[in-house]
Amino acid sequence: MNTRLVDFAEHYWSEYLGKIATAVAPLTEEQIWWRPNEASNSIGNLLAHLAGNLGQWVLAGLGGEAHERHRDEEFAAHGGATKEELLAQLRATVDRCHAVVRRLTAKELARRHRIQKYDVEGYRALFHTIEHMSYHTGQIVLLAKALGAELDFYPQHRGE
Repeated sequence: MNTRLVDFAEHYWSEYLGKIATAVAPLTEEQIWWRPNEASNSIGNLLAHLAGNLGQWVLAGLGGEAHERHRDEEFAAHGGATKEELLAQLRATVDRCHAVVRRLTAKELARRHRIQKYDVEGYRALFHTIEHMSYHTGQIVLLAKALGAELDFYPQHRGE
């Protein structure tokens, strides 16, 4: 079953994943876990958080799959996993999300779901994950640029 929102979700999850992978590629392991201050998150925290959020909202919330999440640990970590491990986890989660949304019916998307203490319609939950990944992709790109990564995702707009 495909709806336009499912198509958009698949498109944007993939686009954001590509931008994230490009942004973290030139960074060292130390840079992945750098925080501007203790009230902020590192790129490593954000990668773990995105995998956790997509798993909770799409895999478990919409897809009914078993999923154990430790949200506080996503933000508390100051190291541990490598950038390759974090990216692999996020890629695998996004791939599983693609599979889940492809099998959802319009009826399943229209019904209400209890996700992370929220009572939301499936369409709203799906839209949330697109918006949420966009938000954190921007943070990851900003942190990567602040750490010296030279990124240009829109060369077609140069010289306008």
